[in-house]
Amino acid sequence: MASHRKPRPRILASTAPRAAVGVTAAAIASVTLLSESASAAPAKPKPSITEVKAQIDTLNQQAEVATQNYDQAKEKTETQRDKTNQLLAQVAQKTQQMNESRRVLGQFASEQYRDGGIDQTVQLLLAADPEQFLNQSHMVSQLSATQADALKNFQIQQEQASIQRAQATASLTQLTTAQKQLATQKNTVQTKLAAAQKLLNSLTAEQRAKVATIHKGSTSTTSYTYSGPASGRAAAAISFALAQRGKPYVYGATGPGSYDCSGLTGAAYRAAGVTLGRTTYDQAKQGVAVSKADLRPGDLVFFYSGLSHVGIYLGNGQIVHAPHTGAFVEVAPLSWMPFATARRVA
Repeated sequence: MASHRKPRPRILASTAPRAAVGVTAAAIASVTLLSESASAAPAKPKPSITEVKAQIDTLNQQAEVATQNYDQAKEKTETQRDKTNQLLAQVAQKTQQMNESRRVLGQFASEQYRDGGIDQTVQLLLAADPEQFLNQSHMVSQLSATQADALKNFQIQQEQASIQRAQATASLTQLTTAQKQLATQKNTVQTKLAAAQKLLNSLTAEQRAKVATIHKGSTSTTSYTYSGPASGRAAAAISFALAQRGKPYVYGATGPGSYDCSGLTGAAYRAAGVTLGRTTYDQAKQGVAVSKADLRPGDLVFFYSGLSHVGIYLGNGQIVHAPHTGAFVEVAPLSWMPFATARRVA
């Protein structure tokens, strides 16, 4: 009689599933340990407001360097454009004179032809080398004094026109190079300013307010009153600069509605009857050098090793300056930025 008991499962048949279960558990345990390890790793600390402001200040200072380079390239471009236009005008004038000389010589040739005279004047007009043609004695002997003068003038005009065309071509090439440099510097300024703005935008409104109030010891409010002891042109420059407080910094601007740093100092001294160079690099070469200990109101004060920023000293450790994009003309402590040099221009 057959047995109705269920067959006992073989040991080999039960081994595989148990092993699989064991591996799965080990994997889960491993993942759990990894997760715990990852969560235990210290998070990268966020920069403090002071550190963020330092980064923004660095970007603004780099933008200021680029701004002075931009101002320099812009000035070079404008100078080169004026020179090119002047040369092109000279070429046009000389061409007009040559056309008039051709007309006169053409009349001589027509008269000679009608009178049965020689037609070599026509040949001269078409000659590749008029001077060589004129050197033929038999030709010169048959020309009147008036004709000879006209031919000589035409030859001189040709030579001058050739020189001026070459100068104009070279000037145009230099203008193109200057325009490319200007575009490069403008792009650099915009890149630095965009980076600073992006960093500022990453902050909350509260954090941005804190950044704005850091080092807020400035006396840039309208309550500040300058009382001397500057006089003459220095006093006039200070008075003008202080009257610009509250106007925005705009790179490349020279007023009257906005300024960059050298644009403000240049405008202030221009109002006082003193002409300064356009950039901080130019202004740092004018007047006479002054040590920090010997500063007097009205002196130009330059900051950073690259002389990329400038303000006007007011006395009592204060300057008036146009700080950077996003800021306004203000009175601020001299100690805010690393002193580089100073110049007395009035």
